[in-house]
Amino acid sequence: MSRRTVLTIVVVLLIVAAVVLGLWRPWLSAPAAPSLAPTAPAAPTEPAVSEAAREPVPDTYAEAREGMVADQIEARGVTDPQVLAAMRRLPRHRFVPEEYLHFAYADHPLPIGYGQTISQPYIVALMTEALRVRPGQRVLEVGTGSGYQAAVLGEMGVEVYTVEIIPELAQQAARRLAELGYVGIHVQQADGYYGWREHAPYDAIIVTAAPDHLPQPLVEQLKEGGRLIIPIGPPGAVQTLWLFEKQGGELLATNLGAVRFVPLTGAH
Repeated sequence: MSRRTVLTIVVVLLIVAAVVLGLWRPWLSAPAAPSLAPTAPAAPTEPAVSEAAREPVPDTYAEAREGMVADQIEARGVTDPQVLAAMRRLPRHRFVPEEYLHFAYADHPLPIGYGQTISQPYIVALMTEALRVRPGQRVLEVGTGSGYQAAVLGEMGVEVYTVEIIPELAQQAARRLAELGYVGIHVQQADGYYGWREHAPYDAIIVTAAPDHLPQPLVEQLKEGGRLIIPIGPPGAVQTLWLFEKQGGELLATNLGAVRFVPLTGAH
């Protein structure tokens, strides 16, 4: 092969190489084509919260509440850890009229308006312990009042159906319980003598006002094996706190001592 032919071949090869490199270089340097596949939107982020905002609001009543439980309740023989824990957590002062705030944790009942009262802390604890309720059970309360007794039960994980005859108190209690976050407490404005048949039978029934006899509708709405606690006696006088247990369709009664409650009002 002559030198001229070799040179010609080399030149042709160089030209071909230049063409090839010239065509591929743009492809190698060009940005990738955008994907046509839809992309998922970015997940929303939680709003930033400062560490200061996460700090709990100072509980100025914590010491008073601890004293209430230790001196008024435990010292008198209430031992149920669920009851004690619930009453240690629950801000009783939220259920007391503003003019009585300094007595919120005192050892006596307090007026809440309309001739009604919030019960003495010890009586609330005694009655609650006597029910022996467990989380998830269904309890009927007759006499919502301020909502405090219902809230104690709510703190114990109980589903509460509570009936109040006085419209203003029923509305106030429903609003207060909602503000405190109790989604498992249901308030009805009605005559509690007749219970709340729609949600019966109940594992336990607690009555926080005194009739002069045991209401038969409540007996009928109590589940077999259930417990009913109620003060019974004439209005304006000392009554007896009774615990009834339904066994075999019959009621076994236990006298828990003398008490004084406002009368159970209604059409009965």
